[in-house]
Amino acid sequence: MKNVFRLLVLMLFAPVALAAWEEGVNYERLAAPQPTDSGDKIEVRELFWYGCPHCYHLEPALREWLKHKPDDVAFVRMPAILGQSWELLGHAYYTAEVLGVVDKVHEPIFDRIHKDRKRIRTVDDVRAVFVEQGIPANDFNKAWNSFAVVTKTNRAKRVRDMYGISGVPTLIVNGKYRTSATLAGGNDKMLQVVDYLIEKERKASAGDAAKK
Repeated sequence: MKNVFRLLVLMLFAPVALAAWEEGVNYERLAAPQPTDSGDKIEVRELFWYGCPHCYHLEPALREWLKHKPDDVAFVRMPAILGQSWELLGHAYYTAEVLGVVDKVHEPIFDRIHKDRKRIRTVDDVRAVFVEQGIPANDFNKAWNSFAVVTKTNRAKRVRDMYGISGVPTLIVNGKYRTSATLAGGNDKMLQVVDYLIEKERKASAGDAAKK
């Protein structure tokens, strides 16, 4: 009887919890949907900058969320370049991506700036972090100057127009919605909003499939 009562309570309050996330309050719809890089999967795109302390503090919660990410969801990182001074670190991320070493240098770059309190102001500073993680300097130099990295970095300069953002971290769901800690009410709640939007997109996709 006790378990039945608990189940009834959960059923009663579940719709309230689901409705707690409101468009225009906890998340916003993009002015125009943006293309995704995830194929048939629901894309969650993190817009971040290594120099941002809020992005650094989001990392632990994001790592935990990624451990339980559904199989039909693809996670994409994208450095937001909202000004000229942000470009160096955006270029650093894409150099790591082209080299396939994001897992090796992503956290060390964040730690160098926010934990060790050391500035990264030049290409030499960036290279030093890569070399410390075992990436040969020559490999770094080739990737840094590659067409792929330059192209990706130039695209990241367009995040303001593409996603309508003015700050980071921001999470974009399936190229349609954006949320942030400010909108959601904290990092953990931001990820809860993302989960809600993922389910919203999942249901929308199922509905479209049923109409065909």
